[in-house]
Amino acid sequence: MGHSYEERASRLEGALLWTLTLPPGASRPVLPDGCMDLLWIGGRLLVAGPDTRAQTPAATGGTFAGVRFAPGTAPALLGVPAHELRDRRVALDALWPGARVRELTERVASAADPATTLEDIALHRAARTAPPDPLMRSVAARLDAGRSVADTARLAGLGARQLHRRSLEAFGYGPKTLARVLRLQRALALVRAGTPYAHAAVAAGCADQAHLAREMRALAGTTLTAYLDGA
Repeated sequence: MGHSYEERASRLEGALLWTLTLPPGASRPVLPDGCMDLLWIGGRLLVAGPDTRAQTPAATGGTFAGVRFAPGTAPALLGVPAHELRDRRVALDALWPGARVRELTERVASAADPATTLEDIALHRAARTAPPDPLMRSVAARLDAGRSVADTARLAGLGARQLHRRSLEAFGYGPKTLARVLRLQRALALVRAGTPYAHAAVAAGCADQAHLAREMRALAGTTLTAYLDGA
């Protein structure tokens, strides 16, 4: 039996709910996407920070669920700057009070649909915390649309150093890294939709297919073909 992955829109703006089922002994690399996740893995609530490289989870086999927060939206909700969680997976009780997390863990464990319960937790928290920084949401949107970092800084009314500092807090890394990660994800989406590699590379903003191949190796630690064959 192969893996099964499903995602759906969330009631929380800029978020997605996902569920992944893997056969015993199997694991699946997670590629950088600029996002942060609230995770349910092995009976525990975890937070996945923004990645700069592919991560291979320690857990193998089973069913996992999560809420994936769009770039720049999770730090206000979680109460921690994104760069503190870069390339890390941390227990939720390292960020929130332990008694509260134990109560939430019991709720998710007894839920028929863990992803929806995770969404309820995120919605409850979002209603009681400051909203995401709208300026940094627009920065992420412009970078995802293929705008240059210089153009994005100018349109945001920020100097290069200001943009870098605020990007670390919102996204976990600087705008140049976020732009590379989002560009790779655009290329992968095009390839999954059937676009030939060379065309997908240029459409996503790479110079050519060789450039995309280098970015895939640098950020994902593999080749396009090898990753898609295992998808």
